[in-house]
Amino acid sequence: MRAADWDQRYTAGQQWSSGPNALVAELLTDVPPGDAVDLAAGEGRHALWLAGRGWRVTAVDFSAAGLARGQEQPGAERVTWVTADALGWSAPQAALDLLLVAYLQLPEADLTGLLARAVGWLRSGGRLLALGHDVDNIARGVGGPQEPGVLYSVERLSSAAALLDVDRLEQVRRDTPGGVALDTLLWGRRPA
Repeated sequence: MRAADWDQRYTAGQQWSSGPNALVAELLTDVPPGDAVDLAAGEGRHALWLAGRGWRVTAVDFSAAGLARGQEQPGAERVTWVTADALGWSAPQAALDLLLVAYLQLPEADLTGLLARAVGWLRSGGRLLALGHDVDNIARGVGGPQEPGVLYSVERLSSAAALLDVDRLEQVRRDTPGGVALDTLLWGRRPA
């Protein structure tokens, strides 16, 4: 999808929940705050949640309408909002304690290239949390994109995982009102 398509979706109304994804919250609750980027932040639900926990957060998305919705939320002044395409944007090298990439569904080559580049944005010990709709979700889950080429899998994230000390690289289940959805999780840290 293009930025204009997402702008239309966000202009039509809120797209996602106002709170963080349950797995994102579970993994990050006990991580000490630092410098973070929420890449493809949309309405900024994760960025706002992180900022409320003391993180210095930059929310990056190519949809100005999505970011504008986030900027209307309580606590938005604690987030730096950047309108930019995730594929062209860069953070300073070795500057981040956390890079969050939640549900950025890109063609495999674009995603793996972005994640490989993004590992360089992490400080030594900095964490990468990538979470997206799994390719098996089409046949065995509910919701999400139905285009296999933009879906995650353990295999598709393995090249990025090879650059990290990995805590988790796995398919995970997510309960939704419509049933169980399948996602892929990569959770690791940049080696010292």
